Amino acid sequence: MKTQKYVPYLAVAASFVVLGCASVDSGADMDALTAKMVQTSFRDQGIAKVDRLTQDESNAACSAADATGVPLAPARAQAIEAANLKTVQWPKDGKWVGDWKEGEKIAQNGRGMTWSDKAGSANGGNCYNCHQISKEEISYGTLGPSLYNYGKIRGIQNPDSPESKAIVEYTWGKIWNAKAYNACSGMPRFGHSGILTEAQTRDLVALLVDPQSPVNK
Repeated sequence: MKTQKYVPYLAVAASFVVLGCASVDSGADMDALTAKMVQTSFRDQGIAKVDRLTQDESNAACSAADATGVPLAPARAQAIEAANLKTVQWPKDGKWVGDWKEGEKIAQNGRGMTWSDKAGSANGGNCYNCHQISKEEISYGTLGPSLYNYGKIRGIQNPDSPESKAIVEYTWGKIWNAKAYNACSGMPRFGHSGILTEAQTRDLVALLVDPQSPVNK
């Protein structure tokens, strides 16, 4: 079983030989050569730029933890979460909940940010790719937890009430930058990464917390 762990590295090493690399002296050398191969395998095209391959400190730390199989130390994870929480942009007008019908459209839409999309065009959230959201949708991903009855099971009867404020704010923050609450979350950082706008975030919050949304029926 142990040999399976090294299969990807052997494949990469074989590729280096084909490329004319005589030897790989250390893990650091392997990482550098792998990064170089990845970098030279992509090119800018349309709005999709090679700089997307550059990881920030949070992503790099989680990638390293995943590669080594050693989880982040609790203090490191807490520091990442705290740093990401500071990046969350809360609604400028104080309005947290938008139109759940628009939120459903965003959740269903998987387009955006590809080389064939136009700069400035609205992106989708592709939420059903990872989550169950409503009972009407029979095809959905299971990578993330089910969000069906998200607001209902949290007792939200009026999203604008003081009693609902904490969970509504958490929902906004989770959509904007999931790493603020889970250091190595695999969820896209929709607002932080510029995938979704403030208005789209507001509509997704509505999809999850509005009692009239199909999520809570």
